[in-house]
Amino acid sequence: MNTDVINPEQGNRKFLAKLEEREVDVQACYQCGRCSAGCPITEFFDITTMEAVRLAAYGMEDILLRSKTIWLCAACETCATRCPNDIDIAVLMDVLRELALRKGVEPAEPRVAAFHSSFLGSIEHWGRAYEIGLIAAFKIRSGDYTGDMNLGMKMFSKGKLSLMPHSVKGKQEIKKIFSGKGKEYER
Repeated sequence: MNTDVINPEQGNRKFLAKLEEREVDVQACYQCGRCSAGCPITEFFDITTMEAVRLAAYGMEDILLRSKTIWLCAACETCATRCPNDIDIAVLMDVLRELALRKGVEPAEPRVAAFHSSFLGSIEHWGRAYEIGLIAAFKIRSGDYTGDMNLGMKMFSKGKLSLMPHSVKGKQEIKKIFSGKGKEYER
């Protein structure tokens, strides 16, 4: 648990406005703890889910953007399902990751951030996750070129990895989504 003293008056109002734009109502949290109690990976977090929501409510953007929690969240939505006030905590974590990347904050979990960027790059370019391209991009970003090569070879030999990407419908619409990415945060 983080023991820093938090002063709500120091909060970033612009950050709170960004959350409101994405319809994440962190102010509705009354700290019941159900989100943290249900999170299957909370033991790996540096800030519990409940603490992250409270920090967000106080506008403590800097602490959140530097935390491991935003990168380790699996977006399983167990927290949102358990929340009596329907706070979409998975969206909160997604917004925090987006902001961290956009602001150039050094990720507390660089390999997770490398995978995140590689995955989104694959979706943007191919319209879906193209596994070989995704793996190659991740390997380049993470610098781990041979860490799981045996597994990759085994998957390839069983036909689980295709050398060519599958075609998808609506690729141009997906590209439009990515071309508009970030405009809501540039204010």
